Amino acid sequence: MLLVIGSVLLVAALVLLPLAALALRRWRRQLGLARLEPASLAAREGRRVTLTGVAAPGPAGSVSSGLAGVECVWQGHEVLRHYLPLQQEGAVQERTCDSIADYGSEDLFGLVAQGRPLDGERIFVDPAGAPRPKDAELCLQRVVGRPQPGVASPADDLLPRVRGRISGVFRGETIEFEYREWVIRPGAPVRVTGELRERDGRLVVVAPEDGALAVEHGVADRAPHASPRRREALLVTVAFAVTALSGLLLVLLGL
Repeated sequence: MLLVIGSVLLVAALVLLPLAALALRRWRRQLGLARLEPASLAAREGRRVTLTGVAAPGPAGSVSSGLAGVECVWQGHEVLRHYLPLQQEGAVQERTCDSIADYGSEDLFGLVAQGRPLDGERIFVDPAGAPRPKDAELCLQRVVGRPQPGVASPADDLLPRVRGRISGVFRGETIEFEYREWVIRPGAPVRVTGELRERDGRLVVVAPEDGALAVEHGVADRAPHASPRRREALLVTVAFAVTALSGLLLVLLGL
C-alpha cells in the first residue's frame, strides 16, 4: 500500500515539476524587470515603457553643471532678460522679461533600481530634444543687474558659461539678467516614460516617434509589496518538494 501511495505521489511530483519551473522563471523575469536589469528588459525593445529608479552616470560618467558646477547626470539652464518695454504715450510702463537662452544637456544618463550600484548594469536615457525634466532641482538662481556708467557692479561671470545659442529681440531698456539652472544629481529618484531601443549594445529609453520623452524628477517607486509571482513560485515549488520527498520516502518504506 505504501508503495502504491508513494508511486502516486511521485507521479504528482513529475506533474508539478514543469509547473514549478515555469513559476520560478516567471518570478525571475518579474524580479529582473523590477531591478531594471538590461537582460530582462531586452524583450521589451521597441515598446513604450515607464521605468522608475534612481539616476546614474552615463557612459562617460558624471558631469559638472555649466553654471553652478555641481555634480550631476543631467543639466539645463535658462537666461531671462528683464527689461522695460518702449513706453507708449499715456501707458503705464511695466517690466517684463524674455528668454534669451534655454539649454538642456543631451548626454545619455543611466537609470538603476533603488539600492543597486550606480556604476553597475543600467538602462540609459537619451534626453536629446526632450522637455526639461519635471520638478528638476533648481540649483542656481542669480540676478545680475545691467552695468551702470560710473557705478561698481558685480561681474557677470555666468554669461561666458552659458551653453547653446543666445538669441532674441532685445527690445526696450535692459534692467537685469536672471540665470537659472536645474540639475538631476546621481542617486536622485527619477521616472522615465519613452520607447526602449537598442543602441551600440546598450538599452536606451528614447522619445517615441509620436511623442516626447518624459522625465520626472523626485518620483520614487511605490513601497515594495508581496509579488503574486513570488507567492505562486514559492507555493508550487514547496508543493513539488513536499510531494516528491513524501513519495520517495513512502516508496522506500514499501520496498
